[in-house]
Amino acid sequence: MGVHLGGVQTIDPGPAADWQALTRETRNPEKAEVNQVAVDSRPRVSRAIVRFVKMEAAGGIVMMSAAALALILANTPLREAYEDLWYTYAGLVFGEWALKMSLLHWVNDGLMAVFFFLVGLEIKREILFGELASAQRAALHVVGAIGGAVLPALLFWVFNRGGEYVHGWGVPMATDIAFAVAILAMLGSRAPLWIKTFVTALAIADDLLAVLVIAVFYSGNIDLTALAWAGGALAIMFALNRSGVQRPLVYVVPILVVWYFVYQSGVHATIAGVAAAAMIPAGRKRGSETETSDLSQSLEMASVSLEVARSGSEDWEIKDLREEALAEIADEAQESAATLYRMEHAIHPWVAFLVLPIFAFANSGIAIPVSSLASIVTHPLPLGIMVGLFVGKQLGITGATWLAVRFGLGTLPEGALWRTLWGGSLLAGIGFTMSIFIASLAFTDYESLSLAKTGIVFGSLLAAVAGIVVLRTSAPSAPDTGVDVA
Repeated sequence: MGVHLGGVQTIDPGPAADWQALTRETRNPEKAEVNQVAVDSRPRVSRAIVRFVKMEAAGGIVMMSAAALALILANTPLREAYEDLWYTYAGLVFGEWALKMSLLHWVNDGLMAVFFFLVGLEIKREILFGELASAQRAALHVVGAIGGAVLPALLFWVFNRGGEYVHGWGVPMATDIAFAVAILAMLGSRAPLWIKTFVTALAIADDLLAVLVIAVFYSGNIDLTALAWAGGALAIMFALNRSGVQRPLVYVVPILVVWYFVYQSGVHATIAGVAAAAMIPAGRKRGSETETSDLSQSLEMASVSLEVARSGSEDWEIKDLREEALAEIADEAQESAATLYRMEHAIHPWVAFLVLPIFAFANSGIAIPVSSLASIVTHPLPLGIMVGLFVGKQLGITGATWLAVRFGLGTLPEGALWRTLWGGSLLAGIGFTMSIFIASLAFTDYESLSLAKTGIVFGSLLAAVAGIVVLRTSAPSAPDTGVDVA
């Protein structure tokens, strides 16, 4: 990590927090020691919760648990109470103005807009600075995502062509990145860094395709006036961005305005999240010469004082100077972090531990009578989705990636195995939350939506089990150097 005041800034705020922690400990080591004792003396349950939250797979596990609970409730005598809960209406009223929706719609149109805002931030980051930043680095991920979207849609169409369910072709296109990443994290060394990077970037490119599909094919009648108001709010955000406004709170009200008018326009409200994310600043303007000079002095003072401390000849005056220097560096690192990064890091825990689990709990309550399980392999709707997710994803991603490598559009990391990539492409067949979301847009009647959800659940389950088996039985790849797919 480096602190640069010239040019565009793309500094992750994480290190700033590390500096702040170091500063606090340096200011008062005795207090730091006491705090550590206090942390260690916390109840065992509290310590376990903290360790769990810090796990890479924690969010996926919470979401899986929420989905499992919904499935249990939907297949018990509590089913009616569970369904009635989500069709309870709630909203805001101010004079003659009112915004009322069922709790299910608040989840799908409101909370999921927050999720798509995070997706938009991730897409922008990857396009500007990440795996999608250059044509060569992006090629494998984009081509793989296209193959993993087109083939599942085609397979669904084969099973449902000419029928009443054909408009659900977008359902098996999606990938649930949280589930896939959670499983990769739980596999440990059997899932090398490169496949985690590949699947994550692939899922982000897949999300971008899903956003386009939702915006174009699964939105209602368009109210151009409302859309113009949303465009005006986006223009204000753009102007704030270009003016160098970096405070995240300044963008909150315009984001809410964009969401409201996109919702009123007939375009699905979640698109507002992606559109607003595109307006968030991803860098900082060049700092002044004074700022640069001050930071240089702080860095020099911190370095010198630490050398003195190591020699054992430090006095209180030098110690105070070091504390001041470290505090200055911490503040500058925090201020230098791009708004995009700061918002992404702030929102991510809420999405992982609240938004997606609530969505999973609200939408996974599928009543599956034992007598109707045969419909999974006989009815074209769930069968098309299941085949699309399980067969279409793995063949589409692996085949498209092989073609990209074959024609020189990109290369796999040295020592990477095609079997490992195959396992990752299987995990990309876990559509779950994203597929359920698109299904809720494609099918409005209860029976069709239930059949679609059944196909999603079983298709995702097959993909998850098969992906785990393939990755666990794959021979270890060459030592992982951290080289990403290029």
